[in-house]
Amino acid sequence: MTRDALDDALEQYLAHVAVERGLSAHTVAAYRRDLTRYTGHLRALGRARLADVTVDDVAAFAAVLADGSDGGRPLAASSAARAVTAARGWHRFALAEGLVADDVAARVRPPVQGRRLPKAIGVSEVEAIIAAAGAAEEPLGVRDAALVEVLYGTGARISEAVGLAVDDVDLADHAVRLFGKGRKERVVPLGGPAADAVGAYLVRGRPALASKGRGTAHLFLNTLGRPLSRQSAWAVLRAAGERAGLAVDHLSPHTLRHSFATHLLAGGADVRVVQELLGHASVTTTQIYTQVTVQALREVYATSHPRARAPRSG
Repeated sequence: MTRDALDDALEQYLAHVAVERGLSAHTVAAYRRDLTRYTGHLRALGRARLADVTVDDVAAFAAVLADGSDGGRPLAASSAARAVTAARGWHRFALAEGLVADDVAARVRPPVQGRRLPKAIGVSEVEAIIAAAGAAEEPLGVRDAALVEVLYGTGARISEAVGLAVDDVDLADHAVRLFGKGRKERVVPLGGPAADAVGAYLVRGRPALASKGRGTAHLFLNTLGRPLSRQSAWAVLRAAGERAGLAVDHLSPHTLRHSFATHLLAGGADVRVVQELLGHASVTTTQIYTQVTVQALREVYATSHPRARAPRSG
């Protein structure tokens, strides 16, 4: 298919978010998916350039995402909000670059998402997962235990954990350097058990795995000596959860990140400290975890206080 003005403008924007904003390849691919659907919507309306688009066109895109009337899959509110946000970002960029005279998308709000509380597991369940991960034969057992310890001990995103280089871990100083969204760097403390697990892996696990490959600076390696993928890391956690006898339907690397934050707040940590540890740009994102903690307090109160029973009706 011949490229047109919309395609050219889209490629310019995707290059901007990849190079100048430093977004990950995964995020850029999601932008491309959403905005390709948006350009199809615009072409169906007869729009050949972004300068031709009206506020009603953008608003209609939000409706199309919900009902699938463009022939695409109907999206949940969260996915539709992501796509509309991508369209808004593109229009904002186009205005800054002088491609349009007005940012018509600025007046369209993304669909409202229901706020879901993160799911956290208890400390004993985390310990059971770590023990189960380490039960595999070496060198995989020491690798898997170290991976789970790092995920829970630092609150790292899965992409941050598998992206770690050996030099990013300072066992002497009990710290790890993580690179988050947009390659933003932060240094997070590494607890004693996690440091011990990583140290054991570096001595008894990684050398054996590295001998199968061609050399890489990555910390976590697969059986071929190559960097461990996010999918493989997810599988490690699921397998450990199954061996520990836990329900794994909702168990993911993000579960450990949620648990890390929830357990810190329950232990008295300040929300802004947790924000820094998680690498959240805004404290508003972190505050959702305070709702989890308050909910836990309510449950304890309801079952423990002698006068916490529900009021009598009538």
